[in-house]
Amino acid sequence: MNNRDAKKRIQKLRTEIARLRDLYHTKNDPSVTDEVYDSLNKELKSLLLDYPELGSKNASEKRIAGKPLEKFEKVRHISTMFSIANVFSEEEFFAWEKRDLKLLHNVSVLEYFCEFKFDGLAVSLSYEDGRFVRGATRGDGEIGEDVTENLKMVGSIPLTLKSPFPKTIEVRGEVIMQKKAFERLNEKNKKEGKLLFANSRNSAAGSLRQLDPKLVQERGLDFFAYEIVDIDKDAKWQSYVAEHSKKHQLLVKLGFKVDEHSEKVPSSKDIFAFVEKVAKLRAKLPFNIDGVVININNTKIFESLGVVGKDPRGIIAYKYPAERATTVVKDIRINVGRTGVLTPLAIFQSTLVAGSTVSKATLHNMDQIERLDVRIGDTVVIEKAGDVIPKVLEVLKNMRTGKEKMFKMLDKCPVCQSLVKKRQGDKDESVAHYCSNPKCSAKNERYLQHFVAVFEIYELGPKILRRFKDEGLITDAADIFTLEKEDIQGLERFGEKSAENIIKEIKDKKKVPLARFLRGLGILHVGEETARDLAVHFPTLEKLENATIEDLTSIENIGSVVARSVCEYFKNKENKLFIQKLFKNGVVIEKQKKNTNHKLSGLTFVLTGTLPTMSREMAKEKIISLGGKVSGSVSKNTSFVVAGEEAGSKLTNAQKLGVKIIKEAEFLKML
Repeated sequence: MNNRDAKKRIQKLRTEIARLRDLYHTKNDPSVTDEVYDSLNKELKSLLLDYPELGSKNASEKRIAGKPLEKFEKVRHISTMFSIANVFSEEEFFAWEKRDLKLLHNVSVLEYFCEFKFDGLAVSLSYEDGRFVRGATRGDGEIGEDVTENLKMVGSIPLTLKSPFPKTIEVRGEVIMQKKAFERLNEKNKKEGKLLFANSRNSAAGSLRQLDPKLVQERGLDFFAYEIVDIDKDAKWQSYVAEHSKKHQLLVKLGFKVDEHSEKVPSSKDIFAFVEKVAKLRAKLPFNIDGVVININNTKIFESLGVVGKDPRGIIAYKYPAERATTVVKDIRINVGRTGVLTPLAIFQSTLVAGSTVSKATLHNMDQIERLDVRIGDTVVIEKAGDVIPKVLEVLKNMRTGKEKMFKMLDKCPVCQSLVKKRQGDKDESVAHYCSNPKCSAKNERYLQHFVAVFEIYELGPKILRRFKDEGLITDAADIFTLEKEDIQGLERFGEKSAENIIKEIKDKKKVPLARFLRGLGILHVGEETARDLAVHFPTLEKLENATIEDLTSIENIGSVVARSVCEYFKNKENKLFIQKLFKNGVVIEKQKKNTNHKLSGLTFVLTGTLPTMSREMAKEKIISLGGKVSGSVSKNTSFVVAGEEAGSKLTNAQKLGVKIIKEAEFLKML
């Protein structure tokens, strides 16, 4: 990106961020999630680091929040209500700490105070002679809105402080709405035909800005204090504000509610143990948090560091990995799948989502591209929930420059240059474009990868399969079962041991259940669940091969599209020869036993991580055989998450939703 392009992108980002900020802070009507907003800000910050000459003192990113609404009296804060900068990884945190230590010449180790980052509305409370006299929102940081009467309706805000109390004190904290109160409010609004709040933060802010204090009282808002910014100059009280931890102690003594999980941390080495502990608690909390606030505990050190832009240097917020982010579509390419279907793939500027770097996502088909109106050059919102493959949620059309390019489906296969056709006849198939060449090399390569994955031959990765094919050792998946150690160990970069491991695994995987065998064939529209349904209904392959469309459609969950695809597959001469070749090369279908035990009926399981004694596929088969269901993602309807080693974000989601998490040993007891 050159200076000219960067300037244009920065201006676009500033304009859109300013618009979103106004919707969020001023009108309480956010059109995007906090994650999307943070992502746009992160990109702007990154660009300004690369192009510092494009910075401006009066730029939108220097502002703290929104302008105060006219319907409330304006209040000037005794000191600026700054915002807090964010970090999203340990590396970013330690880089922040390093910058601070450079400024603190005689300090080598910093003590910290860690607490929840509440997802609510920041307010400032003023007390005189122990009585609550004024409360205000952050506003633009300098001037906020006087919402005193509304804040008096928040039960956890003390109207009179516990004695002894300072003559004057200003306390800051967060007004939040607890999860149950949020659910009740939206349920009430739904019954009354009113607009639903997008999230608990939005509902808290909207509630606090009601003109009628009685309505505020009905909303059941809550308040947590976290800072003292001004206090009586008496030495007795000044001793309490020497450290952030002591401020919390005083707040409790005065009758305020504080984060009871907050903790003084002796050094940065211990911070992420606290972060991890909070991550496990997060789902069970009665309110929403989106991170951890990390304060330098010593007030003098904190103040000596000063402020950079709109952020105090002595405080940082670690935010948990976002499941949504924004990025730019650099290109749309075509991927040829194992069935010949052409799938558009969006290529992005790399961005961090849900703890991993994402650079591409499927756009599924042309209908999806047209529905979203995705163009090359667009700024898009992407999501990676749980362990799910990233997907494009929406286009931020306000970010368009006019130079975006519409995508047109190719007329010819990008690999073999054969004619591209569109499936006709069935509604479900009408959106798919496919390569008309049955011997397309890309199609065959993808099928090989699919086959070994289903058969759980993990030693054969894509590169090895490609090498074996290039060397002439295999022409199709059936040839895999004819390989010998001598065929492999003579190849460059393959030794005797690696050859032995490959051959051993191939031999171990020759015996498979019928359901897995069917899935391995790669029949169009036959996935994991459908393969199981077919295997249960037709206990032998021969019976399935002779089944009619009527026989197949009589099975629950199998429609005419699937039925026709299965019948066509087994009528095809080449497919028949391939199956015979598999059997000739030693593949055996295990006899399917009809299980009458349904002890897991009604239960839904999610599997994550590596289990000690069985593969995920084996665990799935056991669950299904006992009447249970297996899902690929965690939801509130999930009964159990079976977690193994190196469990991914499914585990985090389960913790978030309060779903019961069990180990393999407990799972085995249920069987």
